[in-house]
Amino acid sequence: MKKAYLATAVLSAFLLSACGTDNNKEETASAEATATIALETDAQKQSYALGASMGMFVNNRFEQQASLDLAVDRDALRKGFEDALNDTPQLTMEEIQALTQASDEALRAAQTAQMAKQAEEAIEVGKAFLAENAQKEGVTVTESGLQYEVIEEGDGASPVATDTVTVHYRGTLIDGTEFDSSYSRGEPTSFPLNRVITGWTEGLQLMKEGGKYRFYIPSDLAYGQRGQGAITPNSTLIFDVELIDVADAPE
Repeated sequence: MKKAYLATAVLSAFLLSACGTDNNKEETASAEATATIALETDAQKQSYALGASMGMFVNNRFEQQASLDLAVDRDALRKGFEDALNDTPQLTMEEIQALTQASDEALRAAQTAQMAKQAEEAIEVGKAFLAENAQKEGVTVTESGLQYEVIEEGDGASPVATDTVTVHYRGTLIDGTEFDSSYSRGEPTSFPLNRVITGWTEGLQLMKEGGKYRFYIPSDLAYGQRGQGAITPNSTLIFDVELIDVADAPE
């Protein structure tokens, strides 16, 4: 029972929130710089690795909380960790669990609020970008709001939504950040045209084999509020697409 209590107390201690002073950080850095321990045996190395992984977990958690203006207290965490190792926690298991749950809930609430704010800002930034981009020479705007420009016109077949297409492409955010590229992978990709984002399904049907287009895709024709990977919710996307081949979808 004591071992189970100790394990939970140690983990819970890492999740308690608060904020240390600069003096505390300087003292900690000094102590860490002067403290050494031999790492010669497997037990020493494994134990050190366990402690290091815990420290990395804690630092990641503290960085998350600090970025969301949630306070952290390194001294309190160290004391909780030490007390747990000595089996002398100052809080009951029920209190530790309640405080840990409250800390997790506060972090999730702050993350949700931050994401909602960023999503709202992304819509406005995207609208402003597309409004300005629509005025540029060579840019065409479709009825849906999709924008495109012809880099090189093709002379082959145009796909319909049920066809399978083979393309090379590069996708970026409007700030130039690349989030995906078949060119980087060194080979084109194939997919049914009706199984990708709406902006692609519409845009590639405007192309012919051998053509190269640049698409400016509003968030509602891309991933919308869902986002995906490096693509944050409500992001406007830019794709350079080369249509290599069009094939009828298999039955």
